[in-house]
Amino acid sequence: MNELVIVPHTHWDREWYQPFQRFRLRLVTVLDRLLAQLAADPRARFTLDGQTAAIDDYLEIRPEQEALVRELAGRGQLALGPWRVLADSFLCSGENLIRNLETGSRRADELGGAMRVGYLPDQFGHAAQLPQILRLAGIEHACVWRGVPEDVRTTEFWWAAPDGTAVRTRYLPEGGYGGAAGVFGEPDAAVVRRRAEEHVQALRRWQPDGPLLGMYGTDHSAPVDGLADLVEGASGEPLRVRLDTLAGFFDIPIAGGRAPAQHQPAAHEPNTSPVLITIHGELRSHARANILPGVLSSRIGLKQALSRAERLVERYAEPIAALYGTRSACRPFLDLAWRRLVDSSCHDSVTGCGIDATADQVAARIAEADDLGRGVVDLVLGPIAQTVPDGGHLLFNPSARHRREVVTLDLPAGRAPRAASGKALPHQILDTVEENIADELVPTAALDLFLGKIHGRELYGRQIAAWHLDPDAATITFELAPTSPLVFDVAEVRAAAAAAAVEIWRVEVRVQPRATVAALIEVGPLALAAVTTFTAGSPPPAALRNIAAGRRALSDLDNGLMHVALRSDGLLDVLAADGSHAAGLGAIVDGGDLGDEYNYAPPGHDRLVSSPDEIWNRVRWSGPFTGSLESVRWFNWPTHGVPVSASDTEVSGIRAATVHTTEVSTRIELRHGEPFVRLTIAFDNQCDDHRVRLHLPLPRPATHSHAEGQFAVVSRPLHAEGGFGERPLPTFPAYGWVAAGGLAVLLDHVSEYELVDDGRTLALTLLRSVGLLSRNDNAWRAEPAGPQLPTPGAQCRGPRTVELALYLYAGEWHESGLLDAAERYRHPLTTVAGRNEDPGSVPVVPAGGIEVGGRGVVLSSCRDTGAEDPELRLVALTPKPTTATIRTASAIHTSTHASTHTSTHTMEMRPWQVASTIAKGASKDQGEHSPD
Repeated sequence: MNELVIVPHTHWDREWYQPFQRFRLRLVTVLDRLLAQLAADPRARFTLDGQTAAIDDYLEIRPEQEALVRELAGRGQLALGPWRVLADSFLCSGENLIRNLETGSRRADELGGAMRVGYLPDQFGHAAQLPQILRLAGIEHACVWRGVPEDVRTTEFWWAAPDGTAVRTRYLPEGGYGGAAGVFGEPDAAVVRRRAEEHVQALRRWQPDGPLLGMYGTDHSAPVDGLADLVEGASGEPLRVRLDTLAGFFDIPIAGGRAPAQHQPAAHEPNTSPVLITIHGELRSHARANILPGVLSSRIGLKQALSRAERLVERYAEPIAALYGTRSACRPFLDLAWRRLVDSSCHDSVTGCGIDATADQVAARIAEADDLGRGVVDLVLGPIAQTVPDGGHLLFNPSARHRREVVTLDLPAGRAPRAASGKALPHQILDTVEENIADELVPTAALDLFLGKIHGRELYGRQIAAWHLDPDAATITFELAPTSPLVFDVAEVRAAAAAAAVEIWRVEVRVQPRATVAALIEVGPLALAAVTTFTAGSPPPAALRNIAAGRRALSDLDNGLMHVALRSDGLLDVLAADGSHAAGLGAIVDGGDLGDEYNYAPPGHDRLVSSPDEIWNRVRWSGPFTGSLESVRWFNWPTHGVPVSASDTEVSGIRAATVHTTEVSTRIELRHGEPFVRLTIAFDNQCDDHRVRLHLPLPRPATHSHAEGQFAVVSRPLHAEGGFGERPLPTFPAYGWVAAGGLAVLLDHVSEYELVDDGRTLALTLLRSVGLLSRNDNAWRAEPAGPQLPTPGAQCRGPRTVELALYLYAGEWHESGLLDAAERYRHPLTTVAGRNEDPGSVPVVPAGGIEVGGRGVVLSSCRDTGAEDPELRLVALTPKPTTATIRTASAIHTSTHASTHTSTHTMEMRPWQVASTIAKGASKDQGEHSPD
């Protein structure tokens, strides 16, 4: 007897072709009807899309319905969670995915119990480590649609993460999450039974025996009234039809209370069924469904913003709060920051595949998370910075290892940096700025009008650092600085002026001369350090040659580890100390794009622009600690694309004959001790319908690329597997870095890349400009991915800046120092300006820190979970077993002395394992340096 289990559900896009609040209006209507159906009929069941955001969005409007939701979830009629939102797992960090699952499961448990199924119905492919992430949360089953490869020919398979942990996974063939949506289209029992039998026949091609899963639901919908009666009417020999939730289909009880937050999976559990195959790693195949890869590069600004905000919260705000802050002060802000980050990771949010209003709201949400992260850093470090003299700096090292490197500081001109020990720091002056903002004659009668420009101590966007009134010279002088500890009251200026017999004042406003210096600074692992200043004499001897020494030409940089030559054509030749070299790096290639936010599609007659019409090179800095060059190239890019009707050969469109001259600036920087070359590429995009890529010829041809993503390094071939309704374009995501053929690109944000020229060149997407959410006649996709709506904001006009670094390696990536280089580039030391007005004040910086060692072991997070000591999450980014070593240091204060206590413990890690541990002994004095 066949059994068809009908799972009523809805797929709820929080924001997409309408912004969030518009969709929420529809959500309230749908859930009002749904909850009434469930309450009226105990046979009814519903699965709320695997994400708790939908129910939270509803309860914010209908709080009186929470008791009913708890009752329905508690008795198994309503399945909630386990996710907060359905994230795009390639465009956010691995830490974001874990917090997403933690938040969603916790909230669903509060509302009656979380569904312990890794439901992933509509994401555009799935990251390699999701099976391990699910198992860490105690979830052993997954359910997917997009990205499943050709090798999967049944409805079930084992999906294994790189470390070997696996989840039993249900594939949704024959229509994905809406496969059974048409079964109950008419309230006629005979029609329903016939359609149910047809759906069973289709599913039996994939699953010869066992209960069949019928996903009944579509986007933003509720079940028809009387569904339970229709199901009972369709059930009978030889077909049994019944209702259930997705958890019920998998026979997994909805358990109240929290699931084990850190269930530790064993190594891969052998497949006990010879029918099931094992699929390893990420699911990014085009064989069974569209994965819409263009979302990797749509609205690149959103990707930049989310990556930066994630790093700020994960690697700065959280560890600073955990090691040096107070729980009561920081936790609410960090929790709110994570809600904003998680919500922004949704598969219709950071992907940029919505209307402009949606993208604007996502950008604002990410900006809030960024502001909260910066606010927590200032909340904790601000009081400590109050002990550092004005002009000095407090520094934090976000890495769990000791660092000695060049840091750019803003100092008062004529001052030089020194360590807390009093030792002068080697440094290089990069720039000095002296600016007069105002110099005017003001009658005494009008002086109040001028002083009214002062708000607190802010004047012309800066802070008043000093002021002086000279009645004999009839002058009032204000000195401004970026920040100032000065206690200032404008009433004192008024009183002093009123006491002088002056009819006309000369009012001068000038910015205190400031110097930008590059200083060589040491900071311990996850530790703080202070830098103060003293009156500069001659710079201390550095015993280093100038990085921009230029034996062959002024356009050479050499720091002893890397040699860079800027050629007359604007391209770079790079040589590493180990003999690795690459030539002709940095071509800018512009081509047309008549696709949409989901899929790149070049014009049928594309016109690539890669040769500049003019080039200008210059030296920016030259010194012992940093050298910098700049190349400016001018390109004539076509202004827009011209679509035409698709022909039988699916060729459509051309590029316009009109052009716009675009100036592309490339800054090249090499710092002392860094084994990589920093690049900053900037241009003002005033063209539409195009894609701009950076081409990097590889030292040697590559058959595979290696990209660091979410807790893993994924190896990918030159070609993508196709078979469904879109061109299988081999453009792939990289979160932290991408490496191929001896060249690695260290990334500031998640980026799209492709190996072209038969594996001889790495192409990195800098910008993709399109004007439609989904184009009905997309030449590289058979069917629409959404409504055809204009998205002028997705043309991404305006200034664009992309930062990255180039790293050369011999042999395999994991045998080089690539992980250390990426850590150093992506997580710079952060600084907070000193705020003590007393130039002789002695900084009081708390001791502490955590050091993590081990081949291939990287730090993902250091956070306060409420325990006495912080929690560390570590990842073994290595194909071989390794041992993590954790050393902690904490300050011990007694009535008679202060000392530092250290402790060490180790943890064996299998390749690609994600593991959490307590940093024993790193607890802090919760009252010390408290901002409360």
